[in-house]
Amino acid sequence: MAQTYKTELHCHSRDASGCSSESVEGITEKYLRYGYTTICLTNHFTPTGNIDDPAEWVAKIDRKYAAYEKLRDYAGDRLHILMGLEFRFVQNNNDYLVFGFDRDWLIERTGEILKGGIRRFTQIAREDGIFTIHAHPFRHGMVVTPADHVDAIEIFNGHPGHDSHNDIAEAWAKKYGKIMTSGTDHHNPDHMPDAGIRTAYPITSEKQLIEVLKSGDYSLILGQEDAKS
Repeated sequence: MAQTYKTELHCHSRDASGCSSESVEGITEKYLRYGYTTICLTNHFTPTGNIDDPAEWVAKIDRKYAAYEKLRDYAGDRLHILMGLEFRFVQNNNDYLVFGFDRDWLIERTGEILKGGIRRFTQIAREDGIFTIHAHPFRHGMVVTPADHVDAIEIFNGHPGHDSHNDIAEAWAKKYGKIMTSGTDHHNPDHMPDAGIRTAYPITSEKQLIEVLKSGDYSLILGQEDAKS
């Protein structure tokens, strides 16, 4: 069997997601044991506080980047660490994994991108080459999002504390011909990697990740036994 490379698309650290209790050390050592080569850190980016205050907005962004840099520094050359965020907008509790932005792009959009909703966000994001995945779209408390408002659907979410109705998400993605992804939704030390994608080459940048997802040149990791192999 040819060698493949594993990439995690959905991971949180305690440094920038209040719902996570996992350290950068724990994340790194755990994913190395499971043979992953790339981790996308997707800490929550939500409309808390005064998102119209430029100083507060920049502080929010800086916290997310500080967590990313902390994980990247600890992992060193052992893992590729990519920057993502899990966006939530003011309209509801839906979550969206977003890749391809940079710090300046976020700062320039002070408050705007969390207030406009997913349809407006995706219009802006696509113009700037940014990719949006609907995370766990059929978990309890989610609101159905029109398929054309996102670029991809997370059809496997491995969070052990939620029933994300992955079967419904997969059926939805197939019905509308959407790109399909998989993510562990890692939060805690006792949660082992159980999702992501496999490729024939390592993914080393956000730009490359988006190209791979658009190309379909990957396979999904679906469950812990799959992740171990």
